[in-house]
Amino acid sequence: MTDAAAAFELAQVNLARLKAPLDSPQLKDFVDALDPVNADADNADGFVWRLQSEEGDATDIAVFGDDWLIINMSVWRDADALTTYMYQGHHREMLARRREWFERVQEAMATLWWVPAGHRPTVAEAESRLLHLRTHGPTPYAFTLRTSFPPGVGEPVALDVPDDLGCSV
Repeated sequence: MTDAAAAFELAQVNLARLKAPLDSPQLKDFVDALDPVNADADNADGFVWRLQSEEGDATDIAVFGDDWLIINMSVWRDADALTTYMYQGHHREMLARRREWFERVQEAMATLWWVPAGHRPTVAEAESRLLHLRTHGPTPYAFTLRTSFPPGVGEPVALDVPDDLGCSV
């Protein structure tokens, strides 16, 4: 890793629209897996930080003012560390079952962006990045694993976001 790359870390956010309340029988397996999945993340090589409430997860943190959306946000050393974690162990098992618990949504529900090392993104920052991706597609400001950009090239941009790009159905 270059010195320039070490000055940045990769933030990620992904949202999911619940099919049922978190305390429902339909979501029991998902809720029961949260602690093991989060423990795997906390111990993964390249993991830096994750958003969590006092309960240890982020399921009760509001996003876009929509009670049916849940947020996962974390910071990683780089995309390789993130993808290695995503596609192994408990997380991989959860990905395989995601359609049981979450609605299919047409708009982008996940994005990545580089942050200065040590910065911990806020929910408002994540919402802004996700809306930017929905409006402009992948750019250095907000991108995807498929279309990524190197660290240090994305500067904040002012944008006019249409009202209908939120997550409400």
